[in-house]
Amino acid sequence: MSRVQVHRAGYALLLGELRARRRALVRIVLWSVVESLPSLLSGLVVAAALDRFLARDVAAGLGVLAMLLASAMVGAIAARQMYPWLAEVVEPVRDAFITAVVEGTMVAATRSPTRPDTAGVARLTEQVQSVRNILFVLLRTVRQVAFTFVAALVGLSVLAPAAALVSGALVALALALFALLLPGLAVRHKAALLAEEEVARRAGDAFGGIRDAIACAAEDRAVAEVGRAVEDEVALDRALARATALRSVIVFIGGQLPLVVLLVAAPWLLREGYLTVGEVVGAATYLTVSLEPALRSIIGAVGSWGLDLVVTLGRLGEGFADPEPPEKGSTPAEDRYDLTVHGLTFAYGPGAHPVVHDLDLTVPEGGHLAVVGPSGIGKSTLANLLAGLLTPQHGDVLLGGVDIGRVRETDLRRMLGLIPQEAYVFAGTLRENLTYLAPHATERELTEAATAVGLQPAIDRLGGFDAQVGVGGADLSNGEKQLVALARVYISPARIVILDEATSNLDPMGEARAEAAFSRRQGTLLVIAHRISSARRADLILLLDGDSVHLGTHDELMRTSVLYADLVGHWEVSGLASTSTPGPEDLLRTANI
Repeated sequence: MSRVQVHRAGYALLLGELRARRRALVRIVLWSVVESLPSLLSGLVVAAALDRFLARDVAAGLGVLAMLLASAMVGAIAARQMYPWLAEVVEPVRDAFITAVVEGTMVAATRSPTRPDTAGVARLTEQVQSVRNILFVLLRTVRQVAFTFVAALVGLSVLAPAAALVSGALVALALALFALLLPGLAVRHKAALLAEEEVARRAGDAFGGIRDAIACAAEDRAVAEVGRAVEDEVALDRALARATALRSVIVFIGGQLPLVVLLVAAPWLLREGYLTVGEVVGAATYLTVSLEPALRSIIGAVGSWGLDLVVTLGRLGEGFADPEPPEKGSTPAEDRYDLTVHGLTFAYGPGAHPVVHDLDLTVPEGGHLAVVGPSGIGKSTLANLLAGLLTPQHGDVLLGGVDIGRVRETDLRRMLGLIPQEAYVFAGTLRENLTYLAPHATERELTEAATAVGLQPAIDRLGGFDAQVGVGGADLSNGEKQLVALARVYISPARIVILDEATSNLDPMGEARAEAAFSRRQGTLLVIAHRISSARRADLILLLDGDSVHLGTHDELMRTSVLYADLVGHWEVSGLASTSTPGPEDLLRTANI
């Protein structure tokens, strides 16, 4: 997505949502015309009533004033009819922006090798709500003021054309000056908004790393960094306030100067017979009661709410999900499930040491590979590269002979399932959780999957597949959550399954059962191992050793790799593995595998 496209994404979404609600907008305009009727008649009615009072025709004057009261009642009815139509426009727009921001934040988090952007929370909470509130204010208040402004000018033109001509010229001058002021205000609004996000980002990083800060005695430094961000935001807000103060001069030119001109010229206008006393008072009524307050409100609203809307829309658009490049996804995946890696290199940042360096690897269709290595060596990074969630700096990952970056996203997610250590369970029924990747799964298929991975006891305990589970799987243990994630992928159409320590909360027996189920299942299996038993069950073992890698069977690596032998010794001493290699008959009846 180009820079211009990013900047316009927020406006495009807003305009699209407004176009979809044209019927409601037309109703709002029609009721606004009716609502502005008192502003249109106010000066005319005051002028006519005053001239009749001066002519001692009190009854006629009161009758004319009654017309103004009637128009005010009609305007009030119109204002009341407006609110349902305002809600029909504003609330769906808010929902559309929330959806777009959530999708964008999630896509960015999955594509980025760095930590998620905590400023996305500010966009989701404050900025989306700001768009909702500003749009509501613009449709409710600014709309009303704008129609009042136009109605006052029309009424003044009918009552006193000369006064309307002078007033219109001064109003046009004021609006032109305001238009020249707007770009600078927009820049300051954008800077203030970015400063607010920076405060959220710095605070999020500080709170998220509070333990590390305490451990390193860096609390003062963390506080100072957040404090500097807050000070910068305050300074930018003050600069914005100073620039905003210029609006008072503009309001005087367009709203108060016309009244001064009218009062100065009034003796001459009365003497020459151009206006009556009532018409002078009526013109002054238009200027003081309608025109000046309306102009002040319009400039204030556009200079604050309007700029907030423009800047916020642009900023939100930067957080929307980028569309896939045209060339990505142009090649459908072939009906093959082998993985091949050539020269794969990946580092977290341009100057960082590669986590994966010049890796060559082939996992044949139906193969079973275990990836082992010390903690933090890059096993999960490799899993994300093989799943297409990270983009390597160099090298290729081929899925069925096709570059994984060119496989259609829908095909890739259908063919490949990655189960991380942190299992995700959403609020709903067990059935809904299990069938998320296979919506048409039958009762028999659900039962087979649950039995295969060892989830059936938990299902029986909760009362069947239609039992409700709370947000985050509140009714399940950590191990049961992992079993739900395992069964979900087991029943899915995925033919390449990557278990990234997805059985870490299961006991050795449960882990053996789950891995055995996926071994029997059609397809290719990759296991990021956290027990030596997982490695022993694999056809091949990939050992990550910092600057080098080793590939072989358990027995081969025991002979050729000191690091692998040390890892095995550590696992065995910790009671996480047995000293003998189990046979297939041991998989489901012994815990020390």
